Amino acid sequence: MIMDYKKYDIFSPMVFVLLVIIYLIFSQIAFSYHIHKLVGVDVYTIGIVLLGLAFFIIGLALSNYFLKNKEISINTEKIDKIFSKRLVLSLVIIGILLQIVNLVYLGGIPLFSGYLKARAATRIWLLSYLIFLPSINILLAKYDNKKYYLLFLLGLLLFVCTGYRTTAIAIVISVLITMYYTKDLPWKYLILSLIAIFTLLVVVGYIAVKSIEWQTWSSTPIELLFYRAGYTLQVLDHAVFRQGSTHGQLLYNTLMGFFKSSDPRVIVGSATIGKAHSTTSTIFGPALLDFGLYAMLLQMIILGFIINLIYKVQINVKNIFIGLYAMLMAHLIIWIETGPTDLVVFLFYLISIIILIYAVNIKKVGSK
Repeated sequence: MIMDYKKYDIFSPMVFVLLVIIYLIFSQIAFSYHIHKLVGVDVYTIGIVLLGLAFFIIGLALSNYFLKNKEISINTEKIDKIFSKRLVLSLVIIGILLQIVNLVYLGGIPLFSGYLKARAATRIWLLSYLIFLPSINILLAKYDNKKYYLLFLLGLLLFVCTGYRTTAIAIVISVLITMYYTKDLPWKYLILSLIAIFTLLVVVGYIAVKSIEWQTWSSTPIELLFYRAGYTLQVLDHAVFRQGSTHGQLLYNTLMGFFKSSDPRVIVGSATIGKAHSTTSTIFGPALLDFGLYAMLLQMIILGFIINLIYKVQINVKNIFIGLYAMLMAHLIIWIETGPTDLVVFLFYLISIIILIYAVNIKKVGSK
């Protein structure tokens, strides 16, 4: 008898904890087989990861306590006024057109060229992604129509062409989560979707790496997947023993991302492995490097609180908050590897919080 997965909300915030544990398992496989001479990490680093997960769960609990004996409702009139079908659909199309403009401006397809990929994250690209991702998820959540999935596929194709694996995966995962909460997906379609996401992750990542002209890789796509997990955890290991070494530079460069051309992950590389190239350090690394252990734990509590708050809102009132939660949850999953060093994701959180404050009413049960 096949288990009814609908009895368990597989995209609740707790999936983040499960995926971090799976990520640790992937890294241990890379260490066990010494893929590209990976050697492993200190047991203290594993302890830091588990402590971070514990504080994320504390954030979830605090959010649940905040919402205890309270009812959640939305001002539908406000939402309908701002997020009309015409406006949301127009934003999706604008996001797509901006990405086309960006590719024309670059003069090629960055997916197949390391030189073009190094220049692909322009301000046009940032604006395109900032507009497209929330609007496509809101469109599918609030105005479900099969023809809108063609816009999703077109947007996905364009963002795959940029060579950035994270944006393509974020688009796919967020739309899958939106569909999960808006449609009664049969289990087999859900499994097929997860396999498709995994395949996209492997293929886009492999093509992007093989297309970097100055690198030579002999790994298979699957080996590369395990290697990325192991390598990133080793970078975190360096960050654990270099806490506070960047003195807030990562946060500053992330928040100033629209005005500065510097990549915060280059700072990560310089601080951890002594090489000035873009390097990821898991969701725990940047805060550790900037301000130390207490900052990382505070970050995890805040993330747990916010993601669970928006999760509870979308479970209760649905509407556009399904799309907003899907977008934030997708990036939280991606942050497991990349870490919070993307201005655009901070803007997604800011937009979601502003909409929540504007359109959601949270009050004690029985109060007027």
